[in-house]
Amino acid sequence: MLKRLNLFSFKGNIRILHTTWVAFFISFMVWFNHAPLMSIIRDVFNLNSQEVSVLLILNVALTIPARIVMGMLVDSYGPRRLFSGILIISGFLCLFFAWAETFQQLALARFLLGFVGAGFVVGIRMIGEWFPAKQTGVAQGIYGGWGNFGSAGAALLLPSLALWIGGDDGWRYAVSTTAAIAIIYGVIYYFSVTDTPKGSTYFKPKKIGGMEVSTKGDLVLYLIMSMPIYGALALLTWKLSPAGMAWLTSQFALTAYVLIGIVYLYQAMQIVMINKEVFTKQTPDMFSYDFKQVALLDLGYMVTFGSELALVSMLPLLYVDMFGLSPVAAGLLAGVYPVMNLIARPGGGLMSDTVGRKKTLVILFACITVSFFVLGQISEAWAIPIVVVCTILCALCSQGGSGAVYAMAPLIQRRMTGQIAGMVGAYGNVGGLVFLTVLSFVSPQIFFMMIGGTAGVVLLLMALFLKEPTGKTAEILEDGTVQLIDVS
Repeated sequence: MLKRLNLFSFKGNIRILHTTWVAFFISFMVWFNHAPLMSIIRDVFNLNSQEVSVLLILNVALTIPARIVMGMLVDSYGPRRLFSGILIISGFLCLFFAWAETFQQLALARFLLGFVGAGFVVGIRMIGEWFPAKQTGVAQGIYGGWGNFGSAGAALLLPSLALWIGGDDGWRYAVSTTAAIAIIYGVIYYFSVTDTPKGSTYFKPKKIGGMEVSTKGDLVLYLIMSMPIYGALALLTWKLSPAGMAWLTSQFALTAYVLIGIVYLYQAMQIVMINKEVFTKQTPDMFSYDFKQVALLDLGYMVTFGSELALVSMLPLLYVDMFGLSPVAAGLLAGVYPVMNLIARPGGGLMSDTVGRKKTLVILFACITVSFFVLGQISEAWAIPIVVVCTILCALCSQGGSGAVYAMAPLIQRRMTGQIAGMVGAYGNVGGLVFLTVLSFVSPQIFFMMIGGTAGVVLLLMALFLKEPTGKTAEILEDGTVQLIDVS
């Protein structure tokens, strides 16, 4: 019988959990350190509303492909080196942003800083290595939920720090402070952790460039599920093109579309080459897995984290426009939504460990569907406390769902945990982008109903096709012997 997690300990896997969620917290603080200071930055650089929107979009653009790439790299090189490198490099990029002199420099820095959001994937592999299957849900939930609070930490601390420093460059020093923290902690993290517990093997994929699959049908599904990731990049390009915000020229946008298509075709060829053996050999049962499980988790995280990204972006404006609240009051009430991560993600993970992975996801997705359909009935006649309660219910269900998704992701295939986590994480950003794009064309009520309807479809798919991880998976050691890993 497993011991209960003693979160007040700082030994063994609990030490790894604490040092890793802090690394994730800092990466999110760096990723979103511009948001609470944007009004100051806008005034210093005399930016118009379109330029502000461009900075916000560019900040998340690189995260989608970066999560895929970092998933491949962490499986091959280990989370210790990757997370340390991400923190240190992002710290220097953050300094570039802090001391930029032109809008073009600001835009380039924000675009490059999008890669720091891929740090989340690296930590998923680290936690998966250090915690057994029966505890991985709550451990991943604590890692994700507490680390996610880094964006709220930036919002709470940086404006006050900039004001305390004062002067025209107060915001620059505030942002530079987060850069220094990231660089210093990157070094500390490198010397404080190991990729696996002593005596354990760090399993690596046989080939780099894509996930290994078990059947021809899985290969086709993998190629299909890769398309929306590149489609999201095309959607970002469209939003910046003359058809959208007109920040890119038509020629530049067309070039971007062609490049995105070429990259997808190249990646598709890599995936086929890596998995060419499925056309001639049958994968032994002990080494095979069902890629459909990965696809369902992709869709699940698209709904859970995608809706979180969308609501965090739109709730303040909803409170102002629909209920006439001041920006300060609207910001405080909207801030309740991301704060729920502190309890919701760990709660979803703990529920998965306790009652089962599939059952938890089905229950939570039923709650997501109902809660968003209820929120879809919102109107000016609603009392503010009722609106806040409904948003809290949506937060508990969707963020709990995020915890449940990543309670299952590390149990599918150990040697490819990073790649699986990277693809699932990328779908979360895809969902946020798609939902916010839909919001630009419809009313908030239809927007909420659309999320609820999407959750309902995913709920049906999970109920029909998702399988509870059971038994053991097999990995091959360097000496050729087989090691079995418990996943239930």
